[in-house]
Amino acid sequence: MGLHKILKIVALILSVVGVVFLAMIVSKGDDAVKATGYGLDGFLYVAYIIFSLILLMVIIFVLKGIFAGDIKKTLISVGLFLAIIAISYVLSSGADASKMPLVDGKQITESASKWVGTGLHAFYIIGIVAIGSMVLSGIKKITK
Repeated sequence: MGLHKILKIVALILSVVGVVFLAMIVSKGDDAVKATGYGLDGFLYVAYIIFSLILLMVIIFVLKGIFAGDIKKTLISVGLFLAIIAISYVLSSGADASKMPLVDGKQITESASKWVGTGLHAFYIIGIVAIGSMVLSGIKKITK
């Protein structure tokens, strides 16, 4: 049995378990869920299991792709991603840290503010590149 079939079966089983927990929560109502936490732990466990499986599969397939001979493309992609992170870090500033209080009343540090800005800038850059590549491929298809 192939890995793809195994993953489909595991995904189906976890989906059914998630639906069962959802039905349990909906059938008990909001007040019962708040009072006892009934069903919420099950959802969390399913979420943890799914997250762990996804993380494991990503690591397996990345290592499989690297050892299959695509190491040059992989290193180029990782290098480009790190370049985008570096550019985003340079573009972001932690100057607004004093204006953003946290929920507990503490102030966010300048370093944390800079890293949040880095993440936002990286998201914008990657989003613009993705949209640009979709537009370019669409234009190429139209011209052919």
